[in-house]
Amino acid sequence: MKASPGDRLVIRHHHVGEHDRDAEVIEALGPDGDPPWVVRWADDGRESRFYPGTDAHVVHHERVGATPAATRRRPRHHPVDVEVDGGLWERFFMVAPLVIVGTLEGDGHDLAPKHMAMPIGWEGHYGFVCTPRHATYRNAERTGAFTVSFPYPEQILDVSLSASPRDDAKAKLALTALATVPARVVDGVLVADSMAQLECELDRIVDGFGDGALIVGRVVAAHVDEPALRRNDRDDADLIHEAPLLAYLHPGRHASIDRSFSLPYPVGFSR
Repeated sequence: MKASPGDRLVIRHHHVGEHDRDAEVIEALGPDGDPPWVVRWADDGRESRFYPGTDAHVVHHERVGATPAATRRRPRHHPVDVEVDGGLWERFFMVAPLVIVGTLEGDGHDLAPKHMAMPIGWEGHYGFVCTPRHATYRNAERTGAFTVSFPYPEQILDVSLSASPRDDAKAKLALTALATVPARVVDGVLVADSMAQLECELDRIVDGFGDGALIVGRVVAAHVDEPALRRNDRDDADLIHEAPLLAYLHPGRHASIDRSFSLPYPVGFSR
């Protein structure tokens, strides 16, 4: 096993409830990248000399196209006050999911992208923010159901098509170019070949967030593409590298996430 500065060292957990540990390789002390290595641990920032065991593997930074953290320099902090009314969320970037919500509309269906979307609580509810002016709000309220599709990064054009404007007849003709499959439990469609899919029955609509409302559904069926499915015998970092996530960087940008690290939970942490 060999490593170079900037590579990531991952130590698999041994017991249920434990988390993988990871570290950045700072220096290889052996010849040609052989151990021991000087590493910086992600959970506490501590540097130490490390000899790998059978539970360790190396993720080479060249493989994921990342710049080693050791070579990066963060600029000094200079906080700038910004107005909290009118355009606050346009003044800095935020990471959010980018999903496509499906609803029944007349004799067909509507699909629309949403980024203010997330699980609501821990018990199988999913919600998104939508304005009452949009058909998604009216359709979900009328039919009592909606679907959520999580596209892969290479499906970004599907997201774009779902955002197409309506014509004079209030139809979204661009949706005919978007491949879909029928939902299995609720009446609706899902984006074909997406990473994950949720079928939801409407639980509630909470109005009053300015021009927005929170639409919450109870998940009654879920489907995950096998390459993106978490399992005990698969390393999370490798899974995300092999099945990258699509993220929305508000305002107006998107990203493919294929590199990740274990969160440095404190000792004794519990949800």
